[in-house]
Amino acid sequence: MTTSSAPDSRREQVEFYLLDHETPAGKAVDVGLLVLNLLFVLVLVVDTYPLAPRTEMALLRFEVLVSVVLAAEYVLRIYSASDRVAELFDPYTVIDGVSILPALAVLLVPGLGVGALEVGLLRALRVARVLRFYRFTDDEVFFFGRIEEETLRGLRLLLTVLTIFFISAGLFYAAEHGPNSAVETFGDAFYYVVVTLTTVGFGDIVPVTPLGRWVTVTSILAGVLVVPWQAGRIVREWTTAQKEDVTCPQCGLSYHDPDASHCKACGHVIYQEYDSR
Repeated sequence: MTTSSAPDSRREQVEFYLLDHETPAGKAVDVGLLVLNLLFVLVLVVDTYPLAPRTEMALLRFEVLVSVVLAAEYVLRIYSASDRVAELFDPYTVIDGVSILPALAVLLVPGLGVGALEVGLLRALRVARVLRFYRFTDDEVFFFGRIEEETLRGLRLLLTVLTIFFISAGLFYAAEHGPNSAVETFGDAFYYVVVTLTTVGFGDIVPVTPLGRWVTVTSILAGVLVVPWQAGRIVREWTTAQKEDVTCPQCGLSYHDPDASHCKACGHVIYQEYDSR
């Protein structure tokens, strides 16, 4: 979303640069937030591998620092919104808040440290940060220019598939790490999810906890229901995009071929214009 008129107030200036994709400052904000989100997710993955204590502490400090920056963005979005209540409960804003909560809890709650991010709810909440990428697909305008609507729909579908894989792997890792000796890293969990959701099912990794089994069942249902539903929407939109939005006055059928002169359902004349050049 962009605007050519100059913002009048400080609030409007903040809103402008958070939403703008064309000015140098707006592009810098977009690129910066995208890089921070990528690093935010990368830390989650790397943190599941065996690391030296100094490296773990450095990652924790970096994660907290990134969380502080993203928390500032969260506050600025609410502050700059024309309807702050609506912005507060906007799905993207809720996801932003949930994704930065674990690291901020370590910063704000005395006694929490590196191990706290590997326990219970905080560990599970950390995987929600991948949902932040959906904000970048809110419209077809990006910091590098405008893309076709069809390309954007395909990008959303790809992001949906990757999100299901990533969140399922994160939750499976949270449930199985420890009790299941076969799940030592995020890579193990991701491998299990991909093999399971693609129905290959080698059987070398199986859930051993009730929560791990429920995560598996939920992931399979999400893959079976969400991906075909979104893919079906894209196919329908691509199909109707090639048709003219004309409704037959006889039977009410909408969307006809560009060269149609008669309704293909009832045969009524619709006189659809068509350039034969």
